[in-house]
Amino acid sequence: MRQQAFVYASLLSYSFRHLPVDLYSRRKIFMNTENTVGIVTPQQFTFDKLELESGRELAPVTIVYETYGTLNAEKNNAILILHALSGSAHAAGYNSPNEKAAGWWDLYIGPGKAFDTDKYFIISTNTIGGCNGSTGPASINPDTGKQYALGFPMVTIFDMVKAQYRLITHLGITKLLAAAGGSMGGMQSLTWSILYPDMVHSVIAIATSARLSAQGIAFHEVGRQAIINDTNWNNGNYYGKPAPGSGLSLARMIAHITYLSEQNMHERFGRKFQENDPDAFSFKTEYMVESYLHHQGNKFVDRFDANSYLYITRAIDLFDLSSDYNGNLIPAFEKVKSNYLVISFTTDWLYPPAMSWDIVQALRGNGKNVVYTNIETDKGHDSFLVNNALLQKNISNFLRKQHDEIGNGNGNT
Repeated sequence: MRQQAFVYASLLSYSFRHLPVDLYSRRKIFMNTENTVGIVTPQQFTFDKLELESGRELAPVTIVYETYGTLNAEKNNAILILHALSGSAHAAGYNSPNEKAAGWWDLYIGPGKAFDTDKYFIISTNTIGGCNGSTGPASINPDTGKQYALGFPMVTIFDMVKAQYRLITHLGITKLLAAAGGSMGGMQSLTWSILYPDMVHSVIAIATSARLSAQGIAFHEVGRQAIINDTNWNNGNYYGKPAPGSGLSLARMIAHITYLSEQNMHERFGRKFQENDPDAFSFKTEYMVESYLHHQGNKFVDRFDANSYLYITRAIDLFDLSSDYNGNLIPAFEKVKSNYLVISFTTDWLYPPAMSWDIVQALRGNGKNVVYTNIETDKGHDSFLVNNALLQKNISNFLRKQHDEIGNGNGNT
């Protein structure tokens, strides 16, 4: 009750200027503290060096992570949660009693939820290249004593997974019950099963792809150019100086449009003005959808680093599981041993269902065990971040079966 009180008080103090009514309602849903994992302390793991796909070396490497639930004696109930582009290790619960919002996947992680912390040991990491504690462009380069900035080496999805592997082995876990994530997190989960087939019993890949489309790359490049052309960017050397906030905000506004569906935007905002008595013949007057995008952009600047945005979007662009096989995806999954749950959303036009179906066909072409669900929703790509009963049910049922298999000694070898 005390947690609910401080959350509600925070909401009341929040400016309604940039929050349409339906978004306010959604925030209350996200703030629900029932079945929360409670207060969680981020942890760090540092190792000596990482050989990158580019041929360069990153040293040393720090990974920030959080855990929820308890690792059982057999160490066979661990699930690795992998975040999307702008995510972090903070997937559930609260880092302090004063935190306004729970972790980014709190709706799905906790006692009795899809990722049930009464049964599973959940590990959530922040990717390298990010800006939430793991080694990235804003980290100190030991060779110079200054932030890496653009001196940070290019990292790929494969590099991110290789770094996570070091953490998982450090925790004494020899096999994950599951690797799970949406969007870029789904890319990482697929990569886990390819790089370490004996370490991943199952994979949950949501709203993702084995390779980004040309359109997706195009949207990323427009966002990057918004940052690069910000007068404060200074070729990435803006640390300790005014940051390229305008460019980063614009990049987020552009990207956020791709996360929603036209139907959802129409239902939430339509052509309504934010003001009660608008002056339509003025650029100062905002439509509700404009106000919403400005809010998303401004909020993003407060929590993300512009250089990290460049590096992570490029990592997504470079991801292509078929690149070593002349565009043929089937050989990429030839040696995997995991069971798969692949989920897409009908109105996701950034990672449309056809992309998930490509993954399913490639897996089935290898005779692999895969369950596929295309969930009907009007929420677009961000459907995996909002409460969806079908998504909850699919994840819960799939994990229950995987847990039973391992518990009965019938896991993949």
